[in-house]
Amino acid sequence: MKQQLGWRRELLEAGKKPLGWKLAFGGPAAMERLRIDAPLVGFLMADALVESGSAISVAGWKKPAAEPELTVYLGKDLGPGADRQTTMAAIAGLGAAIEVADVDHPSEDVEGTLARNIYQRHVTLGKCDTTHSGGVLAGLRVVVERNNGDVIADTSDFEALTGELITIVGHVTNLLAFFGDTLRAGQIIIAGSITPPIWVHAGETLRFHLVPLDPISVRFAG
Repeated sequence: MKQQLGWRRELLEAGKKPLGWKLAFGGPAAMERLRIDAPLVGFLMADALVESGSAISVAGWKKPAAEPELTVYLGKDLGPGADRQTTMAAIAGLGAAIEVADVDHPSEDVEGTLARNIYQRHVTLGKCDTTHSGGVLAGLRVVVERNNGDVIADTSDFEALTGELITIVGHVTNLLAFFGDTLRAGQIIIAGSITPPIWVHAGETLRFHLVPLDPISVRFAG
């Protein structure tokens, strides 16, 4: 984490703009395999953001993956040790995200994975839906389609592979505080993949519909 956050500071000092934070490996099986007791945390920069419908080149990537995730939009700063109600009050709304990663390093090397910012390359975001402020998941459903409408996921279980949403938001703020940082209003957290990683190739399209919100999509190019 020291190496990763040092890299982030270098990017900020070079004029890059922060976007927020990301979580990974929060499911029980993943945590057991990696011998960790909480999800891994990485950072997002604004220049990683691509608009829905954009084409992303994966030429030269080792193992490109796409991950449908929930986006937590923060409306208030959130300091360490916040209780559950305070954490919920800081969440202005929820939305969809597709993270695009290049799994170019063995995940079993947790320190190496953290130092590489957990494979992060790009992210596409849907709009913030304030009707789900407080992190309320009721009424939402995930439908993921590949290429010509092939449905590869359809679920309302958002937390099986990520951990419980409010708990992991608290984990992020406590971890950042340990390293002298804090969650800020206006930042986002993408909360970890709702499905297992979706391995993608040039020429494919992934569409993520967080029902009833507007769908988002990404195309992959060579």
